[in-house]
Amino acid sequence: MIHVIAIIKTKPGKREEVLSAFAEIIPAVLEEEGCIEYGPAVDAINAPPMQTPLGLNMFMVIEKWSSNATLDAHAKSSHMIAYGEKVKHLIDDRIIHVLAPKH
Repeated sequence: MIHVIAIIKTKPGKREEVLSAFAEIIPAVLEEEGCIEYGPAVDAINAPPMQTPLGLNMFMVIEKWSSNATLDAHAKSSHMIAYGEKVKHLIDDRIIHVLAPKH
């Protein structure tokens, strides 16, 4: 299994617009072969003091995939390419961590 943490920084004030576009692709992604989990996350309200806030212009995408091959196919899918084109002018930066669980 592969874990992915994608940290997305939007242009100021554009996070909700990007999240709206993101919500449109979630059903297609969840139907992809090898997708185990896929969804956005933002700062929890009233989180404990240990929290390091992302802030109003950032969100994370939490993903789990069955393999590197299914993750690669996801990145090349038509809906992901279309989403990327739709929001690229709204994104300032993104950091993607591809991780393997360690037991």
